[in-house]
Amino acid sequence: MCYSAQIEAAYQKLVRMTGATVSLQEFAALYAHDPGKKRPKTPKAMDDAFRAGTSAAERAVWAEIEQWNRAEAAIVEQELFANRKRLADAERSLQAKETKKAREDVRIAGNKIERAMGKLADLKRAEGKDRDSRIFPGVYAPVIVSEGGKLTIKPMRYQCRLAGKPANYDQRFPGTYNARRDSLEKFWAPAFGHTHGLMVVDTFYENVEGPDGKNQVVQFTPRTREPMLVACLWSHWVDPAGKEPDLLSFAAITDDPEPEVAAAGHDRTIINIKPEHVDAWLNPDPADLATLYRIFDDKRHPFYEHRLAA
Repeated sequence: MCYSAQIEAAYQKLVRMTGATVSLQEFAALYAHDPGKKRPKTPKAMDDAFRAGTSAAERAVWAEIEQWNRAEAAIVEQELFANRKRLADAERSLQAKETKKAREDVRIAGNKIERAMGKLADLKRAEGKDRDSRIFPGVYAPVIVSEGGKLTIKPMRYQCRLAGKPANYDQRFPGTYNARRDSLEKFWAPAFGHTHGLMVVDTFYENVEGPDGKNQVVQFTPRTREPMLVACLWSHWVDPAGKEPDLLSFAAITDDPEPEVAAAGHDRTIINIKPEHVDAWLNPDPADLATLYRIFDDKRHPFYEHRLAA
């Protein structure tokens, strides 16, 4: 399973790489600021790409993102104030008498202050960092699809909720951010051969059992350093009751592991298709699934170097 990935999150680079157009309407819908709802989970690099937008539509999206940033900063500042008070109270208590509770309050408040300061710094900084492009299940990412024969970039959540399923499907099937090749004509039949996408990935992360039996996060990166074109399935979910907002979501397809991935202790690898197969993958014929499997069989095999994630 692809538990996490560092992706190409800036839509401008995807446009240069593929010639795709950006569905600004759907990005605008995703980022529309509403004080009554939770902020969508998006990688900072995808947010900040709109900072450099030049069109009125791009600037409008950035204005919505800035509203989310200001609202989030206000909440973090309140938490920071509360924890600074907690820390000061605990330190005064320790001056009077050493207690386990006061010592624990110092530790907890100090950790929360450090996290809050880091969050505020992230909200304010403009320079990018590698971690800004990392996604996890439940986080949105730009996905390339084909509409009317033209490549389009849409924001989609990395955990697929197939059309027609109930909203609690996400909780019942939390692993639907990956689609196993051997289940494509079963569980994933509504999407396989119908709605295909691509996610551009630089490196991916997997949970692996270490020598001591404990979990380790291992990072895999192509030795060639070429971006991976990861085959995905996606779905457009609409609430039949009309209460929940529409949801675009996707899953990365996984196959048997590459030998070096298996040697590192993991049993699946995302499918990294060749550039010459992009058009056929994004414009599938549901009556010709054999062609799609041939694309998988002809996937790229860069050697995936690995190391323990920082």
